[in-house]
Amino acid sequence: MAIHSQVVVLGGGPGGYAAAFMAADLGLETTIVEADPRLGGTCLLRGCIPSKALLHVAKVLSEAGEMADWGIEFAKPKISIDKVRARKEKVIDTLTGGLAQLAKRRNVRVINARGIFVDSQTLQLEAVHPSLSGKGDGGEGSERLTFEHCILATGSVPAMPKMFKIDSPRVMDSTGALALQDVPESLLVIGGGYIGLEMATVYSELGSKVTVVELLDGLLPGADRDLVKPLEKRLRERLAGVYVATKVVELKSAGDKVEVITEGAEFSGSHAFDRVLVSIGRRPVTSGIGLENTQVKVNDKGFVVVNDQQQTADPHIWAIGDVAGEPMLAHKASHEGKIAAEVIAGRPAAFEPQAIPAVVFTDPEIAWAGLTMNEAERAGRDVTTAVYPWQASGRAIANGRTDGMTRWVIDPTTDRVLGCGIVGSGAGELIAEAVVAIEMGCTIRDLADSIHPHPTLSETLAFAGEVHLGTATEVYRPKRK
Repeated sequence: MAIHSQVVVLGGGPGGYAAAFMAADLGLETTIVEADPRLGGTCLLRGCIPSKALLHVAKVLSEAGEMADWGIEFAKPKISIDKVRARKEKVIDTLTGGLAQLAKRRNVRVINARGIFVDSQTLQLEAVHPSLSGKGDGGEGSERLTFEHCILATGSVPAMPKMFKIDSPRVMDSTGALALQDVPESLLVIGGGYIGLEMATVYSELGSKVTVVELLDGLLPGADRDLVKPLEKRLRERLAGVYVATKVVELKSAGDKVEVITEGAEFSGSHAFDRVLVSIGRRPVTSGIGLENTQVKVNDKGFVVVNDQQQTADPHIWAIGDVAGEPMLAHKASHEGKIAAEVIAGRPAAFEPQAIPAVVFTDPEIAWAGLTMNEAERAGRDVTTAVYPWQASGRAIANGRTDGMTRWVIDPTTDRVLGCGIVGSGAGELIAEAVVAIEMGCTIRDLADSIHPHPTLSETLAFAGEVHLGTATEVYRPKRK
């Protein structure tokens, strides 16, 4: 028995449901095919949202400890890990319940099944439960779904090298770490990327002795070094150890421990940990879904090849989100999903952002958008920078968090802002203004002449502009004639 839909979205994550809801709003009959019984994908169920819920807990614990400098001391916190886990799940349930209601109100059919391409216009539905669920899905007899257009939104999964796949539940990926089974006395985090460092922050504040090892020469390889320095300094002060240029050679199960063999100048030999988190990146889900039965092209990195309208080489299939290339970010996926839906509906649309913000939700946070210094150097591009140190910010001093900076990357000929990098408390919220400025083609004077509220951290964006112009009040750096 086959059912039909104008638009099928394969995957119910932030890109998938955004695409489906937009398509439905544009008057297209739309169906979501999602293997998980809940909408939300990795971001909501096993990634962005649960990690931020736990990072909120970590931030409160950290700030409570720091209040001792103000003469206010709290007793040692009593942590009920079961209640923490339950509250995290409540956050997830609230959001997934909301998505289910939104799908229902928009008349978006949701089918709980795995979808595998039979050809360019047909999906084989493999039920993951005794019966397929969703309004009008055809019931247990439904095996195939035909469509006019399909938006591929299958996302990504944690990368786990074979050498780390040992027979031990104590070796986790990011999904396992977010499950929060317990608070181990000792935890090794393999990988100094944003996921590893965020989880290191959480477990450290909950009471684990956390060690981080990174194969490359520095943490957060994709970020500019000057933005990473304040974070690395704080991590070295608060974690049991941070070791770069260090290789994990082998993992062995050792009863209630994991034996780890490492090679590195500062951290070499055999070590025992209660748990190990492997966080070395993610890989797109493009295999095992029948793409070989379509005209879709996949590149050597496993990403689906698309144009600026998210169209693949197959005229019936679009691709968005993690499967369509880096950066693997939920907000990029959502934006691409809406573009794909608009194109399918016949509207003129293209994915042409000037700035895709990235945020590392550690403490301090790191955020950037637009052109980075690393990218400028690799391209040999002539740029100038304007930096405002948070040691000069009244709000940062009042908060006791002066370990930050705001930096603009500027075109020296036109003074147009090309990029922005921020490290410090709340950097993830501050970067949004920079995104708008870059997208609108603002000059640095536009930023400096826009009156910002005082005292706030947001005014560091304007003050960095004043540094460039030589008009800064709290920083004496007159502009050279």
